[in-house]
Amino acid sequence: MRRPRLLAGLAGLALTGGLLAGALPAGAAEPDAAPARTQAAAASYSWKNVRVDGGGFVPGLVFNRTEKNLLYARTDIGGAYRWDQAGSAWVPLLDHIGWDDWGHTGVVSLASDTADPDRVYAAVGTYTNDWDPGTGAVLRSADRGATWQRADLPFKLGGNMPGRGMGERLAVDPHDNRILYLGAPSGNGLWRSTDSGATWAKVTSFTNPGGYQQDPTDTSGYNSDEQGIVWVTFDESTGGGTGAGATATKTIYVGVGDKENAVYRSTDAGATWTRLAGQPTGHLAHKGVLDAGNGYLYLAYSDTAGPYDGGKGKVYRYATATGEWKDITPVAEADTYHGFSGLTVDRQHPGTVMVSAYSSWWPDTQLFRTTDSGTTWTRAWDYSAYPTRSNRYTMDVSSVPWLTWGGDPAPPEQAPKLGWMTEALEIDPFDSDRMLYGTGATVYGTTELTRWDTNTNFTIRPMVKGLEETAVLDLVSPPSGAPLISALGDVGGFRHTDLGAVPPMMFTAPNFTSTTSLDYAETKPDVLVRSGHLDGGPRVAFSTDNGAHWFAGQEPAGVTGGGTVAAAADGGRFVWSPEGTAGVHAATGHGTSWTPSAGIPAGATVESDRVDPKTFYGFHGGTFYASADGGLTFTAKATGLPAKGNVRFKAVPGRKGDIWLAGGAPDAAYGLWHSTDGGATFTKVSGVDQADAVGFGKAAPNASYPALYSSAKIGGVRGIFRSTDAGATWVRVNDDAHQWGWTGATITGDPRVYGRVYVATNGRGIIYGDTSETGGGDGGTDPGTPPAGACKVAYRITNQWQGGFQADVTVTNTSATAWTGWTLGWTFPAGQTVGQMWNATPAGTGSAVTAKNAGWNGAVAAGGSASFGFTGSWTGSNPVPAVFTLGGATCSAA
Repeated sequence: MRRPRLLAGLAGLALTGGLLAGALPAGAAEPDAAPARTQAAAASYSWKNVRVDGGGFVPGLVFNRTEKNLLYARTDIGGAYRWDQAGSAWVPLLDHIGWDDWGHTGVVSLASDTADPDRVYAAVGTYTNDWDPGTGAVLRSADRGATWQRADLPFKLGGNMPGRGMGERLAVDPHDNRILYLGAPSGNGLWRSTDSGATWAKVTSFTNPGGYQQDPTDTSGYNSDEQGIVWVTFDESTGGGTGAGATATKTIYVGVGDKENAVYRSTDAGATWTRLAGQPTGHLAHKGVLDAGNGYLYLAYSDTAGPYDGGKGKVYRYATATGEWKDITPVAEADTYHGFSGLTVDRQHPGTVMVSAYSSWWPDTQLFRTTDSGTTWTRAWDYSAYPTRSNRYTMDVSSVPWLTWGGDPAPPEQAPKLGWMTEALEIDPFDSDRMLYGTGATVYGTTELTRWDTNTNFTIRPMVKGLEETAVLDLVSPPSGAPLISALGDVGGFRHTDLGAVPPMMFTAPNFTSTTSLDYAETKPDVLVRSGHLDGGPRVAFSTDNGAHWFAGQEPAGVTGGGTVAAAADGGRFVWSPEGTAGVHAATGHGTSWTPSAGIPAGATVESDRVDPKTFYGFHGGTFYASADGGLTFTAKATGLPAKGNVRFKAVPGRKGDIWLAGGAPDAAYGLWHSTDGGATFTKVSGVDQADAVGFGKAAPNASYPALYSSAKIGGVRGIFRSTDAGATWVRVNDDAHQWGWTGATITGDPRVYGRVYVATNGRGIIYGDTSETGGGDGGTDPGTPPAGACKVAYRITNQWQGGFQADVTVTNTSATAWTGWTLGWTFPAGQTVGQMWNATPAGTGSAVTAKNAGWNGAVAAGGSASFGFTGSWTGSNPVPAVFTLGGATCSAA
């Protein structure tokens, strides 16, 4: 389920930038150290996404109507993307948005100029209530989103508000492309630009501001905001030409958040507006799509604004010449339990229309299709005999296997689902076989759509590569095992054994809706703990194999959410500070029983010392706490630390009592503090104006102290900073083109690769940077000569579905000599084939497979092991390969 995405405590942060105001509060924190020296210029870094592929709601897809393969996607909190046809991947367009303007990563609407396809526009702003301190803006680009100019608006926009799947609210006149319209929320009405988006003015002749509220009683302003103007559609048959001699399009349709007055029309280029006579009432018009050639305006209605809800809906066809309204709803009203939203016309065959039942949560979403302008409809799936379903399609998620959610539901549910929150639905205007639609987690699509009309099965696949939309809540990079393990909003989190490959599955058993905290045992990194949100619990889980598999722990009474959790250095103890009334608790073993901790307030943030297994730390309300008995009792230590804003702290690996603390608020104490005595005293790092997260990575060459990384403001510059001398000097490692909005949730370096830093974003996924400096890079080594034999192989099928499966393979070095590289070979006995492989590189043809080590896991000590995984396909049967070879010699079976 896609929830309102106010993640990582953004509601409590004033993300407005600015210098630290006021003096450091009095208390036991020590005075500032000597000022840190700062280099603001960026170091030599390259930036990539850790691949998840999707993970968030895509409420809008926009094809350009005059240039083939020009396609854009908008997300609710993760920016905008352009499709790269050659690479079959999405290209992010708004990574330049910085900390102070983080709200502009929420995109409420996009418009692609049909007269000049190089021009694209984005209406940006995340929240219309006070969660977002900034106002909205319209971004304009003349180079397809490579660079942007900005026009600020005098009101807010809501890319992550209710109704964000309606639209598009922003539209370019197809004839006079100097003219744009924007539908505003919150009672602000309809706005127009006549200079290609540079300036905007309210259309005073349009008098209905769209007053529908999802929940008028919501005092937060989130569900009680007025929906406003929700879409603008031009009738291109009523304009004159293009270019300098063009006349503005005369007929314009506008959708309004008003159940009684949902559709208006102007026939004089926006000078005057009239409510369309005879229109249906009682629903909101989510979409209005015009087939100008046949003179039909199609409208998809729901009884709510979405994107989560909707209990009833309608689909109508309006004849623009005669004014006739026709109810063409695909199902009888008595059978609707959902609203309609996604709506598209096949521009090659305009009588072909598709619409989605966007709020059909169970057992699945539904897509409807007509080839006769709505007289008759067919559906993507039907019941053959309840609960058995007959699908027109096959889902192939081998490229993003976690989309099954690890589930094996009882019919009529299926895994993976066809989708949910399917408000974006588009047929390629140049290719009737190509259709894409957005869901709460991905973009799906097909290139075989017209098979639908011949009752021939067609394949739907994720079309989401490059579009990364997770909100990152915590990250750890252990010293061994997987290089990165993540805690994410909405999709739980992943274990990445290969940063460039999509993991096979998110965390399951249990599958948290959001993982809020994550930790590993410093000296036993195969032991991990995570906490998170799950209706009804359990909300804490443990792993003893480096996060490959998990099991649920027990929880004390009064837990309502994940909070923060910490693992002792040796993995023998755990401390948990959950949300709710339970308060801080400690446990030995894997959470089978918990003991209340004394001396520390409920809601404190907890962490562990990375050396002493009995030492744990906590922070709450400006006071630091420490425990020397495994978390059973805590004692207040330093005071005078930031009591306002979000504060995060971490203990340094290998150094007992060495702690760094970051956080605060612009109008109070804000910065970075350091303790070397277990939190008894802290020294504020002078020169660090603001800091919001701190983490550690491999020390620089010839240095002994770990590299420090921080999302901070230093020397008046906001960015991602690194220090290789324990905070004495800092260098900014990102640049103005790579800012990713808000990056304050967490940050960590990699203990195995100098210079590598993992950056958390609130909607652009996990970003990692590598340096070209000496000692940096991807940590790869020459695999050398592959060893021969003396090996043991464990092959395990971890998930299987019709026609597909995923497997984990572990190869163990049973010789007395360390390997510097390895290549494992086998032949499938029943014609199976490998699809995608992670943590190793596949080769071979057909059923004969070889897997060669990745750069980071080629070195295997005597008695050690390396693991990799893959997805594959099968027909008939899926037996385990009988023989595995290494360097030409046979391995034994584990």
